[in-house]
Amino acid sequence: MKHESVITEFVEANGLRFEVDKCGSGDTLVMCLHGFPEHAISWRHQMPMLADMGYTVWAPNQRGYGLSDIPKGVANYSIDKLTEDIGALFDASGCKDMILMGHDWGAVIAWSFAIGQVRPLKRLIIANVPHPNAMRRELAENKEQKKKSWYITAFQIPWLPEFVMRRNNAKAVVGAILNTSVNKENFPPEIVDIYRQNALRKGGLTGMINYYRAAVRGGGLGQGKATLPIIETPTLMLWGEQDLALTKQSTFGTDEWVSDLTLRYLPNASHWVQQDAPLAFNAALKAWLQDEPIPTEAPDSAINPQ
Repeated sequence: MKHESVITEFVEANGLRFEVDKCGSGDTLVMCLHGFPEHAISWRHQMPMLADMGYTVWAPNQRGYGLSDIPKGVANYSIDKLTEDIGALFDASGCKDMILMGHDWGAVIAWSFAIGQVRPLKRLIIANVPHPNAMRRELAENKEQKKKSWYITAFQIPWLPEFVMRRNNAKAVVGAILNTSVNKENFPPEIVDIYRQNALRKGGLTGMINYYRAAVRGGGLGQGKATLPIIETPTLMLWGEQDLALTKQSTFGTDEWVSDLTLRYLPNASHWVQQDAPLAFNAALKAWLQDEPIPTEAPDSAINPQ
């Protein structure tokens, strides 16, 4: 569960009310962005370590998740609105600098935030989502990736995806995480139940799935502009190699679009990398933030790395 040092507060930003897990203090904010169909609790292993390193650490439940607001309408989940949420949360933090860390949909938002330079970034950390140019390439050229991304098309159907995922006490949501993880002991019942309740909240699944609907309609997720600005922000990519949704090939060539890139593969981790292999993830993250060599070997799993 949540570490004793982590508190939960509500923050008003960009016209919405966000539920935010917080710990630590310092001039630099590490903003941790969760993915689908997750929750801020997905950063439970990273937040105390980052606080111990002298950072202020925030993990917001993004719009549609946890107890944060669920605005109605697909248009309210456009990438521009999602990135501005993060900019407004940074403004509300009162910190001088920001390090942005995202996983899954949180990484999609983090890539877009850095590309659009919504606010200045000190560093960027990406977990298991390719750069938009790489995703565009893979969806166009890689049959395996096209097959793995079938759900994006399915999510465009009104109401039916919500019905299917909510059935049997949100069995499909729990299964999407638990059945594709490598180290299942890192997903105890009390954590799984948070994801379950997140999905069962009235309107929650529609908000969560609207990210995909807005992205396809707005040209995101591998569509959109063919030319994007080079990211100059120092960037760390950590990639669980046993990802069943995204191919390792989708990471190839990222250094064409990121001028200062560090890429590390974690062999004994799934798509849910920071929860599945928290010791290895944290060891790499800490070393990189301290400008030290990233360990070539680290423990692959731990229920609680603190």
